[in-house]
Amino acid sequence: MTQDRHSAGHKAGTVRIALLQGRDQGSLESNLERTEGAIREAAKGGAQIVCTQELFNLPYFCREQDPQLFDLAEPVPGPTTEALSSLAGELGIVIVAAVFERRAAGVYHNTAAVMDADGAYLGKYRKMHIPQDPGFEEKFYFTPGDLGYKVWETKFGKIGVLICWDQWYPEAARMAALSGAEILFYPTAIGWLPKEKADLGEAQHNAWETVQRGHAVANGCYVAAVNRTGTEGETEFWGQSFVSDFYGQVVARASIAEEEVLFADCDLKALEDTRRIWPFFRDRRTDSFDGLSRRMLD
Repeated sequence: MTQDRHSAGHKAGTVRIALLQGRDQGSLESNLERTEGAIREAAKGGAQIVCTQELFNLPYFCREQDPQLFDLAEPVPGPTTEALSSLAGELGIVIVAAVFERRAAGVYHNTAAVMDADGAYLGKYRKMHIPQDPGFEEKFYFTPGDLGYKVWETKFGKIGVLICWDQWYPEAARMAALSGAEILFYPTAIGWLPKEKADLGEAQHNAWETVQRGHAVANGCYVAAVNRTGTEGETEFWGQSFVSDFYGQVVARASIAEEEVLFADCDLKALEDTRRIWPFFRDRRTDSFDGLSRRMLD
């Protein structure tokens, strides 16, 4: 299913992005095939930057602790990024793809790679904040990132990439924005557990969306969060991928349960104009922020 809430043409200063909300197809090969098809569909719809969900070519394997699952990892750059680099060059689009990176025996990362519109591999971001919750056993699998908060100058704009649990940290969004990011992409895998959904499901989703819309406002940028959908084990991924503009307005939102290519047009000229009238970066009291590098202030 494709949702396009914007006109087919591009206005001057706009960038069309597409978020690929999907479910696990049962194998690495099937997931890659499905994603390649969705990327082609996005490009046909005019998308210039396309972003996958977190761990897009795998099931969400972090539901349990199993050392054999480290075999799912691959080097970055590696086979998947090479295939997507070729596709990016063929279609003339930027691709952001989130995969399970094998760095060395015993050292693995939750990583997003960026391929430019000429097929060039621009680099990668390693997830900095690693959660640990029932059904989300990520500290067992992922070493915290050590590449900092990365921003890339692509053919179609300056983008930052953060991953899932990073969404909750305003410092991460701020660091990327201070490096010039105009659009922040968040590949994501977040969902409900059965025992929580009835009492907390709506509140959890509201918090997730609200904090990211706040990042967009505070940093004068677009925020694009692309989530998984479908049920894996007991985890019901809640979909609802969305794009927020710099006023915190949701300009595009996907459904809970459907696989979708979600389009949004990002007006980078309007973004610049808004940063001029709301100069949050200019007025930051950087001399008063020393405590941010400490765990607590007591």
